[in-house]
Amino acid sequence: MGCPTKTWKNKERKVAEFFEGERTPLSGGNSKITRADVIHDKYFIECKYRKNHSVVSLWDKTKALADTERKTPIVALCEKGRQGFWLLIHNEDWEKLK
Repeated sequence: MGCPTKTWKNKERKVAEFFEGERTPLSGGNSKITRADVIHDKYFIECKYRKNHSVVSLWDKTKALADTERKTPIVALCEKGRQGFWLLIHNEDWEKLK
């Protein structure tokens, strides 16, 4: 069985590649470059690798509904008392938004 850290490190590399950045070695407080998980000129990217994220379950339900209408699923997260909103999209849908 492989080392579990290799999985999350690989995910960080994939995210870095997607944004044309580089995975931060010793990310977090130990890095001398940035506290972000990805080295990038414009973006501070934090990666969270978990078995499940509750918001992804919401996205899965939204995707099923969007698929029936042949549309791109996007989940907008809003919090009471806060300005603006957050958008959750799948990386494979990124180009469709442009």
